[in-house]
Order: sequence, then C-alpha cells, then structure tokens
Amino acid sequence: MLHRNESPLPNRPLSRSTPRDSALYDSLILRTVSRLMMPLLLLLSIYMLLRGHNLPGGGFIGGLLASSAIILQMVAFGPKTARRILPVNYLLLAAFGVFFGAIWGLPALFAGLPYMQAFWLPEPIPGVGKIGTPVLFDIGVYFTVIGVTTKIALLLVEEPTLFPLPVMKPAPVEQEEGA
Repeated sequence: MLHRNESPLPNRPLSRSTPRDSALYDSLILRTVSRLMMPLLLLLSIYMLLRGHNLPGGGFIGGLLASSAIILQMVAFGPKTARRILPVNYLLLAAFGVFFGAIWGLPALFAGLPYMQAFWLPEPIPGVGKIGTPVLFDIGVYFTVIGVTTKIALLLVEEPTLFPLPVMKPAPVEQEEGA
C-alpha cells in the first residue's frame, strides 16, 4: 500500500514542486509508439507532398501529417520536447510558407500569363516525378500548415502555464449546532 508521499513509480519522489509535464507524460507505451511513428509519419508526409500535384493531397495533407508527428511527440513527452524536435518559431515558419508559396506565381506574371499559371521542367526527375511551380507552391503550403497547426497545438497545451488559474481557497464550512 502506498503512503501519501510515496510515488507509484520507483525512484520518482512525489513533490508539489514537480512540473505538471512530468506526471502527465509518463506512458511508456505512448512514448515507445510515438518514437516509432515519428519517422513513418514524416516520410508519409513527404510522400503526400510530392504526389499531391498530380493527385489529391499535396502540401496541405502532407503538412497535417508532419504536424501530427510533432503533436504526437508533444502528447507523449510534453511541449518542451516537441519544441526541441523542431526548434523553430512556428509563426515564422507559417509566414515563410505563405511567402514561399506566393512567390511561385510570379514567373507566370513575368511571362505575361495569369498569376499561378503552371510551369513544368521538361524532363521528370527520377524517383520524384515532374517538378514545376505547383510543386513549389505545395511546399509553401506544407510549411504554412506545419507552422499554423503546431503553433495552435502548442498554445493549447501550454495554456495552463501561460495563463495559470488562481488557486481557489476552500470556503469555510460552518458546522451546525448539535451535529
């Protein structure tokens, strides 16, 4: 039987000063699965990014898969670990993605064609396929989606530490006479 000040896990003392992250992210199964899933989800996201210019998918679904890999690490290990995995400013990553995607519409304007008119390399690249401005636009969407969705998830996870709730004091209970 555990006493009040004993930890159910060996060599882990319970303390009121222990950060919330350490108690929340202690699932051995989740940590193991998330370590295995991270490279698979990232490879799948790149595959979806590269196949998307000819088929449904592309930058959006690839970005969602990549950010889900980071968010899975966040759930398994906590937000500090997720920030170490990809140590970038996610808002700047999203802004870069928008800028990078928008730039690839300019070659068509310089050629006197409508904005975002597609240009393709004449020969496909072995193992990758045809490369053109739509693929580069999808890469911009990919970065934007990773930046936005990961930043939203981090804000939701870190919300209690950014905006802590005040500690509620118990109200005094008056005891009835004769009880």
